[in-house]
Amino acid sequence: MTTTTLEAPIQTGDTAKSTKRLLLLKPRGFCAGVVRAVDIVKIALETFGAPIYVRKEIVHNSHVVNDLAQKGAIFVNDIDEVPAGMRVIYSAHGVSPAVREHSKVRGLKVIDATCPLVTKVHVEAVKFAKQGYSLVLIGHRDHDEIEGTLGEAPDVTQVVSSVAEVAALVVPDPNRVAYLTQTTLSLDEARDIIQALKDKFPNIVGPHSQDICYATENRQVAVKNVAHGADLVLVVGSDNSSNSNRLVEVSRNLNTRAYLIDNTDDIDTTWLEGANTVALTAGASAPEVLVQDVVQYLREHGFETVEEVEVMPENVRFGLPPEIVQAIAAAPKAAEAN
Repeated sequence: MTTTTLEAPIQTGDTAKSTKRLLLLKPRGFCAGVVRAVDIVKIALETFGAPIYVRKEIVHNSHVVNDLAQKGAIFVNDIDEVPAGMRVIYSAHGVSPAVREHSKVRGLKVIDATCPLVTKVHVEAVKFAKQGYSLVLIGHRDHDEIEGTLGEAPDVTQVVSSVAEVAALVVPDPNRVAYLTQTTLSLDEARDIIQALKDKFPNIVGPHSQDICYATENRQVAVKNVAHGADLVLVVGSDNSSNSNRLVEVSRNLNTRAYLIDNTDDIDTTWLEGANTVALTAGASAPEVLVQDVVQYLREHGFETVEEVEVMPENVRFGLPPEIVQAIAAAPKAAEAN
């Protein structure tokens, strides 16, 4: 496998390609928030033993969830499904204050795996609400992240998912409006909605730095840089992964065929017909093992030239929550006592 650091978009000429190529995009796959969340569940299982309850999917990837379930994690949709007094982990997407309070009432031992970048949005929502702003939350209503953020200030928050929905917004004071965004949106989609909000509410304010996370942005930029030079883009990710779906949309918006696949079983061989160059990436919750399975599958179908294309470096790391750090520190002492 060769590696190329991309400083400019891939250029294509009129000369027919002599071999079938696979462009393996980098960065791809797990972001820092997902690495942290998955590590939290694994460490909790190793430290406290099974079962460990997890509210909702720890990250939106079926392979990851199934793997952790086999190790002893029990995934539930509601806090009421967790036996009183047991240990529960909040997913990377965050939870509302109501969920936190209900966990306290039921005496649950909570480990919070909320991505720090999602926590940032929660903090911003509370700040704007306390300052008397009407809040517009840009995102997908049925997404777990939106559910949690909306819960921070439900009385003053409205969710919009499209430019068309902006026109219907009604607020008490058009001069006191703020906006926030889901962290896994399409950059282009968010830009258009934000512009529509600015047109409707000229004095609207937003976060000091964008809410769309670095990993979501980096993976979309990578697709934009290679899509025009590829005949097909494959995105490894589960159907309920927002950021994975956005990668497919980015490619299709550039008129390059793209498909979301959970694993190699989802690949339709007819997609490969007439394709000389395939670009492969993965959403922020998709593990590298699935990517490598697809690489091997494509090699077996004639794409023997594999070129890893690095669009930008990515070296973000997040620390573990105090509940896990304290448990790790206490583990050797408990072992010595025994």
